Amino acid sequence: MAPAHPAHPVGPPSQAASASPDPALAWSAGSAARPFVSFGEPEGFGERARPRVRRRTAAAAACLVLGLGLIGGAVTGSWLTGDDGDVASGSAYTTAGTLWHGTPVDQLFPPTVEGTGAGPGGADRTWTRIAVAPDSGCAHAFDPLLHKVLAPVGCQRLLRATYTDATQSHVTTVGLLFTKADPATMSALATRFRDERLDRRSDLMPRPYAAKGTAAAGFGDEQRATWTVSVLTDAPVVAYAVSGWADGRTVDSPQPAADAVRSGATTAPAQAGLGNEAQGLGDRIERRLRQTVGSATEKPS
Repeated sequence: MAPAHPAHPVGPPSQAASASPDPALAWSAGSAARPFVSFGEPEGFGERARPRVRRRTAAAAACLVLGLGLIGGAVTGSWLTGDDGDVASGSAYTTAGTLWHGTPVDQLFPPTVEGTGAGPGGADRTWTRIAVAPDSGCAHAFDPLLHKVLAPVGCQRLLRATYTDATQSHVTTVGLLFTKADPATMSALATRFRDERLDRRSDLMPRPYAAKGTAAAGFGDEQRATWTVSVLTDAPVVAYAVSGWADGRTVDSPQPAADAVRSGATTAPAQAGLGNEAQGLGDRIERRLRQTVGSATEKPS
C-alpha cells in the first residue's frame, strides 16, 4: 500500500468476483493439532542581609531535598508498582501488532462463537467456522477504493475466516488487518471513518473469503449484503465483517450493519437478520483480539 494519505474516494469500484481459494491452504487444514499463525519473518545583598540569605538558602535547600525525595519516591513507586499508564498502553499497542505472527488460529478465530442475545430481538446466535484463509498481504483483498482509503496505515498482514450460522443460511467473513501504523496514524484514520461515515459507504465494503466445498463457496463480491468496519486506536488493527446468504443470491442494495439492525428496518438484509450476523460476529472477534492482547501483556504475579 502507498504511504500517502488518500484523497476522498471518487466513483464506485468494479465488482470483480472473488477467487475461491483452496481450503487445503487454510491454517487449520491437514492437521489434528491446534493450528498456529506463525508466518513471520523500535542569583546578593549587603552585609546585614547575609544572615537572612543564609537562612533562606538553608530553607530553600531543605525544601529542594524534600521535594526531590518526594519526587524520587513517587518515581520509584511507579517503577515498583507498574503504574506508568503510557508505558503500559504503548506495550499493549506494540504487542497487538505482533499477534498475527505466533497466535493460535483458534484463539483469534475460534471454531465456534457463541452470540448470546446477538440475533434479532435479542435471540441467541451460534457461528461455526467453516474456512480459514492463509495469511496474506492485502493485494486484491479489498475493492480499489477501500484499498486506497486504508493505504495510509499500510498492510502488515491480513487474517480472515468465514463462519456460518446454525442453520447454514448465512455466511460471514471476519477479517483482522494488521497495519504498519503508529497510534497517531490509526487515530487519524479512525477520525476520518467517523467524520466522513466511510463505514456506511457501499463502495467501501470489505470483500468476503469463499472456500470450495463449504457453505461459503458462492460467497463473492456480488453476494455481499451487510458489513461493519472498525478502525481500532488501541491496536494497529482494522477489524471488519461482511455477511451474505449461503445460497449465493446476489444483493442489489447492500446495507451497513449499523442500519440493518435498527428497529423498523425493512430491507431484505435487515429482515433476514444479516446485519446482526455481521455486527454480532464482528464484535465478538474484536473482543477476542483485545482479550488476547490483555493476556499477552499481563505481568506475572
